[in-house]
Amino acid sequence: MEKHPYTNIHPNAKIGEGVVIESFTTIHDNVEIGEGTWIGPNVTIFSGARIGKNCKIFPGAVISAIPQDLKFAGEETTAEIGDNTIIREFVTVNRGTTDRMKTVVGNNCLLMAYVHVGHDCLIGDNCIMANCVNLAGHVVLEDFVVIEGVCGVQQFVKIGQHAFIAAGSNVRKNVPPFVKAAREPLSYVGVNSVGLRRRGYSTDSITLIEEIYRSIYVRGLNLTNAVRVIEQETPQCKEKEIILKFIEESTKGMIRGPLN
Repeated sequence: MEKHPYTNIHPNAKIGEGVVIESFTTIHDNVEIGEGTWIGPNVTIFSGARIGKNCKIFPGAVISAIPQDLKFAGEETTAEIGDNTIIREFVTVNRGTTDRMKTVVGNNCLLMAYVHVGHDCLIGDNCIMANCVNLAGHVVLEDFVVIEGVCGVQQFVKIGQHAFIAAGSNVRKNVPPFVKAAREPLSYVGVNSVGLRRRGYSTDSITLIEEIYRSIYVRGLNLTNAVRVIEQETPQCKEKEIILKFIEESTKGMIRGPLN
Protein backbone atom coordinates (compact mmCIF):
# COMPACT_ATOMS: atom_id res chain seq x y z
CA MET A 1 0.00 0.00 0.00
CA GLU A 2 1.14 3.51 -0.81
CA LYS A 3 -0.45 6.27 1.24
CA HIS A 4 0.06 9.99 1.59
CA PRO A 5 1.14 11.15 5.09
CA TYR A 6 -1.99 13.29 5.40
CA THR A 7 -4.42 10.39 5.33
CA ASN A 8 -6.45 8.87 8.18
CA ILE A 9 -6.72 5.09 7.86
CA HIS A 10 -8.23 2.96 10.62
CA PRO A 11 -5.78 0.22 11.67
CA ASN A 12 -8.42 -2.49 11.16
CA ALA A 13 -9.10 -1.54 7.54
CA LYS A 14 -8.01 -4.25 5.11
CA ILE A 15 -6.04 -2.70 2.27
CA GLY A 16 -4.82 -4.84 -0.64
CA GLU A 17 -1.45 -4.86 -2.35
CA GLY A 18 -0.65 -1.95 -4.62
CA VAL A 19 -3.44 0.30 -3.33
CA VAL A 20 -2.63 4.03 -3.57
CA ILE A 21 -4.33 6.41 -1.13
CA GLU A 22 -3.90 10.13 -1.75
CA SER A 23 -3.88 13.05 0.70
CA PHE A 24 -6.66 13.97 3.15
CA THR A 25 -8.59 10.75 2.56
CA THR A 26 -10.29 9.06 5.52
CA ILE A 27 -10.89 5.31 5.69
CA HIS A 28 -12.92 3.97 8.63
CA ASP A 29 -13.04 0.62 10.42
CA ASN A 30 -14.58 -2.44 8.74
CA VAL A 31 -13.46 -1.44 5.26
CA GLU A 32 -11.93 -3.71 2.61
CA ILE A 33 -10.16 -2.40 -0.50
CA GLY A 34 -8.92 -4.74 -3.23
CA GLU A 35 -5.45 -4.70 -4.73
CA GLY A 36 -4.45 -2.14 -7.33
CA THR A 37 -7.19 0.35 -6.44
CA TRP A 38 -6.48 4.08 -6.50
CA ILE A 39 -8.21 6.29 -3.91
CA GLY A 40 -7.90 9.97 -4.76
CA PRO A 41 -7.58 12.90 -2.35
CA ASN A 42 -10.41 13.99 -0.05
CA VAL A 43 -12.33 10.72 -0.33
CA THR A 44 -14.31 9.38 2.65
CA ILE A 45 -14.87 5.64 2.96
CA PHE A 46 -17.11 4.68 5.87
CA SER A 47 -17.57 1.40 7.72
CA GLY A 48 -19.10 -1.37 5.63
CA ALA A 49 -17.38 -0.50 2.35
CA ARG A 50 -16.21 -3.42 0.23
CA ILE A 51 -14.24 -2.11 -2.74
CA GLY A 52 -12.89 -4.43 -5.43
CA LYS A 53 -9.64 -4.60 -7.37
CA ASN A 54 -8.28 -1.96 -9.75
CA CYS A 55 -10.98 0.61 -9.01
CA LYS A 56 -10.49 4.38 -9.28
CA ILE A 57 -12.25 6.64 -6.80
CA PHE A 58 -11.92 10.38 -7.46
CA PRO A 59 -11.85 13.36 -5.06
CA GLY A 60 -14.88 14.13 -2.95
CA ALA A 61 -16.52 10.71 -3.27
CA VAL A 62 -18.26 9.32 -0.16
CA ILE A 63 -18.67 5.54 -0.02
CA SER A 64 -20.80 3.59 2.48
CA ALA A 65 -22.30 6.48 4.43
CA ILE A 66 -25.37 5.46 6.42
CA PRO A 67 -28.67 5.39 4.47
CA GLN A 68 -30.83 8.46 4.08
CA ASP A 69 -33.72 6.43 5.46
CA LEU A 70 -35.48 7.37 8.70
CA LYS A 71 -36.18 3.67 9.37
CA PHE A 72 -32.47 2.88 9.51
CA ALA A 73 -31.61 1.70 13.04
CA GLY A 74 -27.85 1.27 12.83
CA GLU A 75 -27.85 -2.29 11.50
CA GLU A 76 -24.52 -3.55 10.16
CA THR A 77 -24.79 -3.39 6.38
CA THR A 78 -22.43 -2.92 3.42
CA ALA A 79 -21.80 -0.94 0.27
CA GLU A 80 -20.06 -3.19 -2.26
CA ILE A 81 -18.17 -1.99 -5.34
CA GLY A 82 -16.97 -4.48 -7.94
CA ASP A 83 -13.64 -4.72 -9.74
CA ASN A 84 -12.46 -2.17 -12.34
CA THR A 85 -15.18 0.33 -11.48
CA ILE A 86 -14.57 4.08 -11.81
CA ILE A 87 -16.23 6.46 -9.36
CA ARG A 88 -15.81 10.10 -10.31
CA GLU A 89 -15.90 13.30 -8.28
CA PHE A 90 -18.48 13.72 -5.49
CA VAL A 91 -20.28 10.44 -6.08
CA THR A 92 -22.17 9.13 -3.03
CA VAL A 93 -22.96 5.45 -2.47
CA ASN A 94 -24.99 4.72 0.69
CA ARG A 95 -24.91 1.36 2.41
CA GLY A 96 -27.92 -0.92 2.75
CA THR A 97 -30.74 -1.34 5.25
CA THR A 98 -32.59 -4.40 6.54
CA ASP A 99 -34.31 -4.70 3.13
CA ARG A 100 -31.28 -6.13 1.32
CA MET A 101 -28.51 -5.52 3.87
CA LYS A 102 -26.29 -4.18 1.11
CA THR A 103 -25.93 -1.73 -1.74
CA VAL A 104 -24.06 -3.12 -4.76
CA VAL A 105 -22.27 -1.52 -7.71
CA GLY A 106 -21.00 -4.18 -10.10
CA ASN A 107 -17.81 -4.73 -12.07
CA ASN A 108 -16.59 -2.43 -14.86
CA CYS A 109 -19.06 0.35 -14.08
CA LEU A 110 -18.62 4.09 -14.58
CA LEU A 111 -20.33 6.50 -12.20
CA MET A 112 -19.70 10.05 -13.40
CA ALA A 113 -19.54 13.15 -11.19
CA TYR A 114 -22.33 13.78 -8.65
CA VAL A 115 -24.08 10.43 -9.12
CA HIS A 116 -26.00 9.30 -6.03
CA VAL A 117 -26.70 5.62 -5.35
CA GLY A 118 -29.25 5.20 -2.58
CA HIS A 119 -29.50 2.42 -0.03
CA ASP A 120 -30.23 -1.15 -1.16
CA CYS A 121 -29.65 -0.39 -4.84
CA LEU A 122 -28.36 -3.32 -6.90
CA ILE A 123 -26.37 -2.24 -9.96
CA GLY A 124 -25.15 -4.88 -12.39
CA ASP A 125 -21.92 -5.07 -14.37
CA ASN A 126 -20.85 -2.69 -17.15
CA CYS A 127 -23.35 0.03 -16.25
CA ILE A 128 -22.77 3.72 -17.01
CA MET A 129 -24.43 6.60 -15.16
CA ALA A 130 -23.61 10.06 -16.45
CA ASN A 131 -23.34 13.23 -14.36
CA CYS A 132 -25.99 13.94 -11.71
CA VAL A 133 -27.94 10.68 -12.04
CA ASN A 134 -29.79 10.02 -8.78
CA LEU A 135 -31.01 6.57 -7.78
CA ALA A 136 -33.46 6.44 -4.87
CA GLY A 137 -33.42 3.43 -2.54
CA HIS A 138 -34.08 -0.13 -3.66
CA VAL A 139 -33.47 0.52 -7.38
CA VAL A 140 -32.22 -2.36 -9.56
CA LEU A 141 -30.13 -1.85 -12.70
CA GLU A 142 -29.36 -4.99 -14.66
CA ASP A 143 -26.15 -5.37 -16.70
CA PHE A 144 -25.14 -2.88 -19.43
CA VAL A 145 -27.65 -0.19 -18.48
CA VAL A 146 -26.75 3.34 -19.66
CA ILE A 147 -28.38 6.37 -18.03
CA GLU A 148 -27.59 9.79 -19.45
CA GLY A 149 -27.12 12.88 -17.28
CA VAL A 150 -29.51 14.56 -14.85
CA CYS A 151 -31.91 11.63 -14.51
CA GLY A 152 -33.84 10.66 -11.40
CA VAL A 153 -34.92 7.08 -10.72
CA GLN A 154 -37.76 6.52 -8.23
CA GLN A 155 -37.50 3.97 -5.42
CA PHE A 156 -38.14 0.29 -6.21
CA VAL A 157 -37.84 0.82 -9.97
CA LYS A 158 -36.08 -1.84 -12.06
CA ILE A 159 -34.27 -1.12 -15.34
CA GLY A 160 -33.65 -4.13 -17.59
CA GLN A 161 -30.37 -5.14 -19.15
CA HIS A 162 -29.02 -3.15 -22.13
CA ALA A 163 -31.62 -0.39 -21.61
CA PHE A 164 -30.76 3.23 -22.45
CA ILE A 165 -32.34 6.18 -20.62
CA ALA A 166 -32.20 9.61 -22.28
CA ALA A 167 -30.85 12.66 -20.45
CA GLY A 168 -33.13 14.56 -18.10
CA SER A 169 -35.61 11.71 -17.68
CA ASN A 170 -37.68 10.93 -14.59
CA VAL A 171 -37.93 7.15 -14.25
CA ARG A 172 -41.07 6.30 -12.26
CA LYS A 173 -41.86 2.86 -13.69
CA ASN A 174 -39.86 -0.18 -14.73
CA VAL A 175 -37.97 0.00 -18.02
CA PRO A 176 -37.81 -3.35 -19.84
CA PRO A 177 -34.61 -4.84 -21.29
CA PHE A 178 -33.02 -3.78 -24.61
CA VAL A 179 -35.03 -0.57 -25.07
CA LYS A 180 -34.46 3.17 -25.37
CA ALA A 181 -36.63 5.35 -23.14
CA ALA A 182 -37.19 9.12 -23.36
CA ARG A 183 -39.87 11.87 -23.20
CA GLU A 184 -42.04 12.98 -20.30
CA PRO A 185 -43.68 10.90 -18.99
CA LEU A 186 -40.97 8.38 -19.77
CA SER A 187 -41.92 6.25 -22.79
CA TYR A 188 -40.60 3.53 -25.04
CA VAL A 189 -38.98 5.14 -28.11
CA GLY A 190 -37.39 2.10 -29.73
CA VAL A 191 -34.91 -0.70 -29.24
CA ASN A 192 -31.35 0.14 -28.17
CA SER A 193 -30.00 -1.23 -31.44
CA VAL A 194 -26.77 0.82 -31.39
CA GLY A 195 -25.82 -0.43 -27.94
CA LEU A 196 -26.75 -4.01 -28.82
CA ARG A 197 -24.61 -3.98 -31.98
CA ARG A 198 -21.66 -2.64 -30.00
CA ARG A 199 -22.03 -5.60 -27.66
CA GLY A 200 -22.12 -8.20 -30.41
CA TYR A 201 -25.83 -8.79 -30.97
CA SER A 202 -26.62 -9.96 -34.48
CA THR A 203 -29.03 -8.20 -36.85
CA ASP A 204 -31.39 -11.18 -36.58
CA SER A 205 -31.47 -10.94 -32.78
CA ILE A 206 -32.11 -7.20 -32.87
CA THR A 207 -34.91 -7.66 -35.42
CA LEU A 208 -36.52 -10.28 -33.19
CA ILE A 209 -36.36 -7.93 -30.17
CA GLU A 210 -37.96 -5.18 -32.30
CA GLU A 211 -40.81 -7.55 -33.25
CA ILE A 212 -41.42 -8.37 -29.58
CA TYR A 213 -41.66 -4.71 -28.61
CA ARG A 214 -43.84 -3.96 -31.61
CA SER A 215 -46.41 -6.31 -30.08
CA ILE A 216 -46.06 -4.67 -26.66
CA TYR A 217 -45.97 -1.01 -27.63
CA VAL A 218 -47.06 -0.42 -31.25
CA ARG A 219 -49.83 -2.83 -32.23
CA GLY A 220 -52.40 -1.42 -29.80
CA LEU A 221 -52.67 -4.57 -27.71
CA ASN A 222 -53.03 -4.55 -23.95
CA LEU A 223 -50.12 -6.16 -22.12
CA THR A 224 -51.90 -9.46 -21.48
CA ASN A 225 -52.76 -9.91 -25.16
CA ALA A 226 -49.31 -8.74 -26.24
CA VAL A 227 -47.68 -11.40 -24.07
CA ARG A 228 -50.01 -14.04 -25.55
CA VAL A 229 -49.06 -12.99 -29.09
CA ILE A 230 -45.35 -13.06 -28.26
CA GLU A 231 -45.63 -16.51 -26.72
CA GLN A 232 -47.49 -17.86 -29.75
CA GLU A 233 -45.83 -16.05 -32.67
CA THR A 234 -42.23 -15.27 -31.67
CA PRO A 235 -39.57 -17.97 -32.14
CA GLN A 236 -38.08 -19.27 -28.94
CA CYS A 237 -34.85 -17.47 -28.01
CA LYS A 238 -32.99 -16.16 -24.96
CA GLU A 239 -34.07 -12.56 -25.56
CA LYS A 240 -37.74 -13.56 -25.61
CA GLU A 241 -37.33 -15.39 -22.29
CA ILE A 242 -35.58 -12.39 -20.72
CA ILE A 243 -38.31 -9.95 -21.80
CA LEU A 244 -41.22 -12.15 -20.74
CA LYS A 245 -39.61 -12.87 -17.36
CA PHE A 246 -39.09 -9.15 -16.80
CA ILE A 247 -42.75 -8.43 -17.60
CA GLU A 248 -43.93 -11.20 -15.29
CA GLU A 249 -41.90 -9.78 -12.39
CA SER A 250 -42.77 -6.10 -13.00
CA THR A 251 -45.06 -5.42 -10.07
CA LYS A 252 -44.15 -1.70 -10.30
CA GLY A 253 -45.63 -1.47 -13.80
CA MET A 254 -43.77 -0.60 -17.00
CA ILE A 255 -43.21 2.58 -18.95
CA ARG A 256 -45.82 3.60 -21.51
CA GLY A 257 -45.59 3.26 -25.26
CA PRO A 258 -45.22 6.04 -27.87
CA LEU A 259 -48.90 5.95 -28.79
CA ASN A 260 -50.39 6.02 -25.26
